[in-house]
Amino acid sequence: MKRILLFACLITMPGFVSTAAAQVRASSTQAWEVPRTPDGHPNLQGNWTNVTLTPFQRREGRGPIFTWEEVRDIENVTDECPANPGTVACGRRELQGQSNEARLTGQEYNEVYWDRGSRIAIVNGEPRTSLVTRPSNGRRPPLTPEAQERIREAREFRSQFGQYDHPELRPLGERCVVSFGSSAGPPMTPNTAYNNNYTIVQNADHVMIVAEMVHDVRIIRLGEPRPLPEENRPWFGDSWGRWEGNTLVVETTNLHPSQAFRGIPHSEDMKVIEKFTRVDEETILYDFTIEDPRTYTESWGGEIPFKKFDDLLYEYSCHEGNYALSAVLSGARYQERNGR
Repeated sequence: MKRILLFACLITMPGFVSTAAAQVRASSTQAWEVPRTPDGHPNLQGNWTNVTLTPFQRREGRGPIFTWEEVRDIENVTDECPANPGTVACGRRELQGQSNEARLTGQEYNEVYWDRGSRIAIVNGEPRTSLVTRPSNGRRPPLTPEAQERIREAREFRSQFGQYDHPELRPLGERCVVSFGSSAGPPMTPNTAYNNNYTIVQNADHVMIVAEMVHDVRIIRLGEPRPLPEENRPWFGDSWGRWEGNTLVVETTNLHPSQAFRGIPHSEDMKVIEKFTRVDEETILYDFTIEDPRTYTESWGGEIPFKKFDDLLYEYSCHEGNYALSAVLSGARYQERNGR
């Protein structure tokens, strides 16, 4: 359930700066103190969103920062189509191929249902060209030989089935198990579609994060870690947090083997380190690091601003509205009966 966004069309004139630039100037001139909970720690509670126009990885050969002129051009909207359209009709790239996903992606909804961002991510006053900042080229590091073999074996195993043979072959998001993308994480990254919104609630012992996509809930325990047994691997892993000054540091292990990150299956040793820092009234700076030496040639990560979201989060009701899963399986059985 996506709410309609209103885009302000800005008129280009001498002295014009982007909305993002104006926000940087305004926030830098105001004194601000970190709000705190009764137990004295920074208050992270409220509704937040990490939706952004900034791509996850940086284009090869690109520097780490956009110019303000580039930000203006990227963010500027002059018609009914948003800056990052969700529909082919508004300019989204059309996928190639004959699969249903390729034929329908970008044409299954109109723009009312998409929310792929309207602002560039700004960190430390810099309009970033990618959310990944480590390594310095802003791109995911190469995979290890072990990881490449793991992917090859998974593809070989899957090749013995048709893509609609049974529900377990369908993506987790389509089955309403967890969100598509990595909304709830860890790490928690924008899904480039819609519902990139969160509610954070905390007390002295726990921090709870509700991701609107798809009603996922993370419960982070605070204090001395008591890790789960190695064979116990829940969705979103086993997360323990601690306060380091004004920053909440969360370490997660025991990630579920089916919860790949951006299509890359991880090893049993993967650990994600997240840092939540309230940097101003409107922003939590979210920093993530992925450590998995059996999968990646080096540790890597990035920074994503979570902006205050002055609206409600709604129940996603994924299962209740999920006609697609039964429809595609029924359609496949129909084709089989007809020898197709």
